[in-house]
Amino acid sequence: MVHSHAGLALAGRPTRTRRSGALLAAALLAVAALLVLSGCSSKPAVVASAEAASVDVAATVTVKDMTFTPASVTVKPGQAVTWIFDDGVVEHDVVAADGSFVSEMMTQGSYTHVFTEAGTFDYSCSPHPRMGGVVIVE
Repeated sequence: MVHSHAGLALAGRPTRTRRSGALLAAALLAVAALLVLSGCSSKPAVVASAEAASVDVAATVTVKDMTFTPASVTVKPGQAVTWIFDDGVVEHDVVAADGSFVSEMMTQGSYTHVFTEAGTFDYSCSPHPRMGGVVIVE
């Protein structure tokens, strides 16, 4: 017969109560992490890309090495910006702070948006919010 003391069996094994508590704590941490991560990945609906060949593309931004280059571009109303994605296996997108342009997640390819009104349009990458840029339309 093995006696237990302070959550440990004399044979050196944790008792059922201590194991259950550890499993419950791990499950709660997993649920909390899932809730936090799901909140970080939400983004507005995708706004269809314009056909770059049929619009006046005034600026091109490269999406590579976890950076938008250049980080700031200036265009006129009616002109477009094309983002060229070239970051290997890392997926990125372009999401305007106001939701006016939103690309699909991609590792390769491009996204083009025509800016019709003057203003300053901040944007970022939804899974990498430290990646950011701005389009100035004047």
